[in-house]
This record gives sequence, structure tokens and C-alpha cells, in this order.
Amino acid sequence: MTAPRGQPAPAGPAGPLARPRREYLLGLALGAAGAGAVLLSARQGWARVATPAPAPLPASVVSVRGQDLVPLAGALALAALASLAAVIATRRLARRLAGLLMAAFGAVIAVAVSLPLAAADVLAAARVTASQAGSATAGGAAGVSPGAVPGGGAAPGITAAGHVTMTAALWRPAAVAGALVIVAAGLLVAWRGPRWPVMSGQYEQPEQAGHRAAGDSAALWDALSSGADPTDRAGGGAARHGPD
Repeated sequence: MTAPRGQPAPAGPAGPLARPRREYLLGLALGAAGAGAVLLSARQGWARVATPAPAPLPASVVSVRGQDLVPLAGALALAALASLAAVIATRRLARRLAGLLMAAFGAVIAVAVSLPLAAADVLAAARVTASQAGSATAGGAAGVSPGAVPGGGAAPGITAAGHVTMTAALWRPAAVAGALVIVAAGLLVAWRGPRWPVMSGQYEQPEQAGHRAAGDSAALWDALSSGADPTDRAGGGAARHGPD
């Protein structure tokens, strides 16, 4: 069935009303995917520290995660996920601000992950990791890794002589890519977000506004039928009576 000539065809599922919804879902999906990529990458091993030990003991090897080296990345990725909830719950200017905040989170993550990591930073993170592993193991001394060589009050097995090897050939670029996706999602929200659907808009506009307008019109006609002046607010819409 076609529309009469001279009248526009009704908007279907692929019409102009579907485009904001698609953009809305795309922005949420991009933000969630970018934050997930950063969190996944941060939980992987980015470096390895091997500390030599006297023969015949094997060397002590500690794997250092990205979360231990760049803790800001994981924290801001969680903040980006929280800003997605703000995008869902807000509208207009507040939603635009939430998008800009999300883009700022992604930019800071990309910079923090891209900065070069010094061997001293890796050794410090390895000491923290080794101390946590040792305290979590029952028996005290049982938590000391093979070939542990105490040094200057540092965690067992990690000394300045430890050999640092960077193993994040894939995970650091993946974290940067996830951060850039967060930036793209935030900019999309800031640009197009005010046009997207809101949580309560679909319930307010077609039903409540229509019923309210219909109720006002009915009250106006009832007042006119009873002889009252609907514009006389001071008199409470008192009815007009003819001369006695």
C-alpha cells in the first residue's frame, strides 16, 4: 500500500527515527568495548623480572601485570564504564558533559599506557607483587620464591640485579586501542547524544502529554457549557447569571 500522491510516506524502521537509536546503541557499545579492552589488557603480564640465585637454585621469576605498572589505566577504565551509566540516565547538556568526560578518560588512559616504562618502575612493581604473593601464602617462608635473595629490606627475591624483560608486545597496544575507542565513544556522545532517546521520554511524550492536553480541552468546554468564564481565575470560574 502506497501513500497518496503529495503526502510523505510514513517513517518505517529504517526511517529518520531509527538513526538516533542506532547511534545511541553504537555509542554505548563502543564505550563498553573500549573499557573492556583496557581492563583485559591491564590484567595481563607486561613485564617479567628474573633475579639470579646461587647455584644450584633456580632464578626467581616474577611476572608484573599492567595494572601494577599503570594502575591509573584500570581505574579510569572503570570510570569510563560508570560514565556510560550517566549517558543512559541523563539528557541534553548533562549527557553532552558525560560524553566529554568519557573522552577525557580515554585520552588520559592512552597517554598513561604509552609512556615508557623504566626498569626501576618494573622492579618496584615486582617487589609489591612478590610481597603480596608471599603474604598470601601460608607458612611465611613458604611464600619465598626459589632463589630468593633478600636485599636491603626489599621483597624476597627481587633485587636491583634482577633482569627486566618487557613482554607486553601485544597488550600495551591493545590498551591504547581500547583507550582510543573510549575517546571516539565519548566524542560521539558529546556530538550526537542530546538527540538520542532518553529513559523516560518514550513514556512522557505520547501518553502523558496527550492525556494532559485532552483533559485541559475537556475542562475548557465543560466550563463554557455551564456558563462559567474559564479565564476568570480570581473568581474561580464563577458562572455568569442573567439579570433577575
